[in-house]
Amino acid sequence: MGLFKRNPFGHILFVKKWLIRILGAMTHRRFRGFNELQIEGSEVFKHLPETNVLFISNHQTYFADVVAMFHVFNASLSGRVDSIKNVGYLWNPKLNLYYVAAKETMKAGLLPKILAYVGSVSIERTWRSEGKDVKRQVRMSDISSIGKALDDGWVITFPQGTTTPFKPIRKGTAHIIKRYKPVVVPIVIDGFRRSFDKKGLRIKKKNILQSMEIKAPLEIDYENETTEEIVKKIEFAIEQHPSFLKVISEKELKAQAELDKLREW
Repeated sequence: MGLFKRNPFGHILFVKKWLIRILGAMTHRRFRGFNELQIEGSEVFKHLPETNVLFISNHQTYFADVVAMFHVFNASLSGRVDSIKNVGYLWNPKLNLYYVAAKETMKAGLLPKILAYVGSVSIERTWRSEGKDVKRQVRMSDISSIGKALDDGWVITFPQGTTTPFKPIRKGTAHIIKRYKPVVVPIVIDGFRRSFDKKGLRIKKKNILQSMEIKAPLEIDYENETTEEIVKKIEFAIEQHPSFLKVISEKELKAQAELDKLREW
């Protein structure tokens, strides 16, 4: 890798690599120390193509969700199964890994700007701006940017576009799936909302069980399924259909009780 080689967004890969190493080392104990991240299904990563993979996930904080995913993805690709033990996996991180984020969020301060350099595909939200509801047309340049990231590697997106649980899935994700035909991998996370503040920067509570389940890629008929059908499939895949509300609550209570027993032992 040349010292000044850049990715399609103009970011210098050498700089990006060192930012991931430094930020990864600084945040590791947030998921294996102050709190425990329980991982399930990370062997999926080993069987994915190098490019055109779209990860869809529910969303609980602005930044902690993505940071945890960077840890899990890189740990798995370096040979660890369902574990982020030993932060050495960050020495040679995956550099063609991106995540979709609101442009206004990624410009709000120095740290978000640094995190944006690590891999943000920043887009204009069409439904909300500066804390107010708005109605905007989707910018084709934003869609193209996501397509550019898929052409180069893997992209993480949060199709609800908000950290509020059980909100509707935005149709834009379904349009992207139909247009670029990526491998679509669902991820379900939990515990981050209880562990961190809304931004995911400050630790709110310790000894919380965090979980991340990586599921098998979705089977999608890109040509014949409608956007509405794909939206419904996403809703169930990331467990954000209202029917999951009671199930998730019971699962949270059971998992936390098991963690408390282990800590007492």
